[in-house]
Amino acid sequence: MPTFLLVWLGQIVSLFGSSLTEFALGVWVYQTTGSITQFALISVFIHLPNLLISPLAGAVVDRFSRRGAMILNDIISVIGTLILMGLVFSQRLEVWHIYVAVSVSSICGAFQWPAYMASIPQLVPMNKLSRANGMVQVSRAIAKISGPTIAGILVGTIGIGSILIIDSGTFIFGFIILLLVRFPKVEHSSSQRKPLNFKQLWKETRSAWNYILIRPGLRKLLSFFAITYFTEGMLAILFWPLVLSFATSKDLGLILSISGCGMLFGSIAVSVWGGPKNRMKAILWLVGLQGLCLCLGGFKPSVILAGIGGFGYLFARPFIVSSNHTIWQSKVPFDLQGRIFSLQSVVERSLLILSHISVGPLADRVLEPMMKPDGLLADSIGKIIGVGTGRGIGLLFMLIGILNIVAALIAYRMPRLRRVEKEIPDAIAITS
Repeated sequence: MPTFLLVWLGQIVSLFGSSLTEFALGVWVYQTTGSITQFALISVFIHLPNLLISPLAGAVVDRFSRRGAMILNDIISVIGTLILMGLVFSQRLEVWHIYVAVSVSSICGAFQWPAYMASIPQLVPMNKLSRANGMVQVSRAIAKISGPTIAGILVGTIGIGSILIIDSGTFIFGFIILLLVRFPKVEHSSSQRKPLNFKQLWKETRSAWNYILIRPGLRKLLSFFAITYFTEGMLAILFWPLVLSFATSKDLGLILSISGCGMLFGSIAVSVWGGPKNRMKAILWLVGLQGLCLCLGGFKPSVILAGIGGFGYLFARPFIVSSNHTIWQSKVPFDLQGRIFSLQSVVERSLLILSHISVGPLADRVLEPMMKPDGLLADSIGKIIGVGTGRGIGLLFMLIGILNIVAALIAYRMPRLRRVEKEIPDAIAITS
């Protein structure tokens, strides 16, 4: 556990620095070009390279040192940040430089994230996995809340170049910690001792899919989370327009802060408490609770309801995510976990991109027109939730909430999924 605490501390600092830079670069692109399209392309270059490389990245992580993969990520990240810094101070920075930089960072992340998640069972006793995963969510919550807020202040005072200097320092801090610690060795399977080539790498990648496919409980668990990934992607696009349809930007900032506190409080609660004993049932109940929060947030144009809905939704998220990670970490052998978490990343990012593509047309061209004062649903649903600008998005919020509730109810009726923790034996045995 002490080794994990050191690694976790290094990752908190590193994530914070990355959050600062990501926000600052986005602001720079938008202020320089005035183009929403070029601004949106940053998100594409953040997710797409990771999506393409992740399947094979997991196999590489399982073959070699997970600590080494994290160290290499920090080295490349520092080099990339220093190059950007040089371009900024020489006044040669261009938009395409940022696209290249975030693409390289995305590729590195395809190795770093599964290496980090797969290393947790190596460093933490079995009975503390939920607590450790809760701590991971704490670090993500801190970066999510403090990064953009502090970066917004720093961009206008010290400038993007100085922010890149801070980011370099955070990577170096994480790098030094990783150099100081040691991870327990992982016994590799016979196939992983064979010479490395693309054919062998692809074979090892497919073995992760096969591990899931022959276990109905894990297969259903991945399918269930695919629904939550898709709905989360839609919410990420819809939330700001929903709030701004009836409130000011100041109100939006307040609601985002309240919602972020929900995630932080939930993460702290999991890390202190350790999470529920029956993780699968907790996941299903909490996804249903998230659905109710979405219905509440979309029901009426209200700052209070949006704040309560956002707080409740994000408060439940760390419990759900940490419970899910703990199930996979305990049911999957050590030498396979890098590939498993990489494949989960592929599913998550694929559905994230799909939801980002589909949600705009669905809201703008279908539901918003239907919820106008003279729209198709004005005399029916409109009498309940109101009509006008933003009410189509509010309706979509409620439909997503209902989808989450229905998915949780259906999943609860699946014995193989509900009893996945009991039916599938633990693949690891970690002692303190």
